[in-house]
Amino acid sequence: MISPRTNAALKEWAVVCRALADGRQMLLIRKGGIEEIKGGFQVTHREFWLFPTYVHQKAADLVPAVHAEFEEVQAARPPADTVPFQLFATVEHVVKAMDLDRLRTLEGHHILSWDCIASRFTYRNKPGVHVMTVRVYRRPEAITLQNTPRYDGCVSWVDLDEALSTEGCTPVLSDAEFTARLADIRGRLAGAGVAT
Repeated sequence: MISPRTNAALKEWAVVCRALADGRQMLLIRKGGIEEIKGGFQVTHREFWLFPTYVHQKAADLVPAVHAEFEEVQAARPPADTVPFQLFATVEHVVKAMDLDRLRTLEGHHILSWDCIASRFTYRNKPGVHVMTVRVYRRPEAITLQNTPRYDGCVSWVDLDEALSTEGCTPVLSDAEFTARLADIRGRLAGAGVAT
């Protein structure tokens, strides 16, 4: 069971949110925002809304197969003063991956380019990234909130001004498909770092 409502939100590139929404991706590979680098990224919440962002996302950080889709996502960008919330996620598995080569085994499970992964891994000479496997749920319609200056900045987590209801959210993948893919990802990451 997912929580009936929460105000926790995680910022993620809008193009990645689209891949999560249609079940192509179940992973989030995180280093942390500039304002979080000193302490590093932490999995602060195990359930949260996905907060689609357009800051810093660029085609070069994506696999070539999604470059055209990236342009579509950019063209469909909502007004800067609004944020649509339609995807809810629960964290099912987390590894702080300390082995860069092992991250190559996740190719095909996400839309990020290898250069992007390697850059995140080594950012600020602090090796490692958090790899979160998430179960994604989708609302029938988005809830649109006003963007506020409090939500801006290079941070991962945002506490929304109001808790949003998860009523009507349904998983984007069946239980069987999610379970099988989660087992595959766990196997690929076994021994790559510390599970948290």
